[in-house]
Amino acid sequence: MSATKSSTGGYKRVLLKLSGEALMGDDKYGINPEVLTGIAQQVLNLQKAGVQVALVIGGGNIFRGVQGATRGMDRASADYMGMLATCINSLAMQDALEQLGGQTRVLSAIKMEQIAEPYIRRRAVRHLEKERVVIFAAGTGNPYFTTDTAASLRAMEINADVILKATKVDGVYEADPKKVPTARRYRTLTYMDVLQKNLNVMDSTAISLCMDNKLPIVVFDMMATGNIERAVLRPGEIGTIVGHAETALV
Repeated sequence: MSATKSSTGGYKRVLLKLSGEALMGDDKYGINPEVLTGIAQQVLNLQKAGVQVALVIGGGNIFRGVQGATRGMDRASADYMGMLATCINSLAMQDALEQLGGQTRVLSAIKMEQIAEPYIRRRAVRHLEKERVVIFAAGTGNPYFTTDTAASLRAMEINADVILKATKVDGVYEADPKKVPTARRYRTLTYMDVLQKNLNVMDSTAISLCMDNKLPIVVFDMMATGNIERAVLRPGEIGTIVGHAETALV
């Protein structure tokens, strides 16, 4: 899948993957309104620049299915609870975007017609073409799959040019930079590098899906003001790009 560039030189259609924890900011739980508004504003700035934006948001700030399973819950039940947590975050993001004047649609993999449209691929693409921000909720709709995998799947279904994996670190490092201050950041990585080195980018299912479909992944720090826009409009300037390029350390 080749990446299509917008008139500004960046990507034309992107899928932004946010962890639920990213919405907490410095809080210990839930959603920080200032962080939410900051992300929403950057998304709308991208849209004004001619970029079509879709989002997948995790639910870890509210409930994580894996953690529930490790504490004795049935894994499937815990994962469904996690999917509902992603719906809460999706509705919060929708509200933040619309408060700023944006047009949005939440498409859920689990039917809940009162609050979201059911996920239909062609409908999602049409919303993007009509300059609406599309938020994919409830993961894949199936237990045992992460929102990373959901992001990879939805990105391929809508023919996105890239997955933007927003984190609290400015890229992928050869070791944990908090534990190893001298660790160097990778500028580029291949999919096999990520799998073989067991780097914490996305889960192996998500990476394999991207590799099979040649979908690039950009891992970057979302906490710096304006970085979401930089990652899209000036590719390669920040973060780590995962694709078929040769590995390079900064």
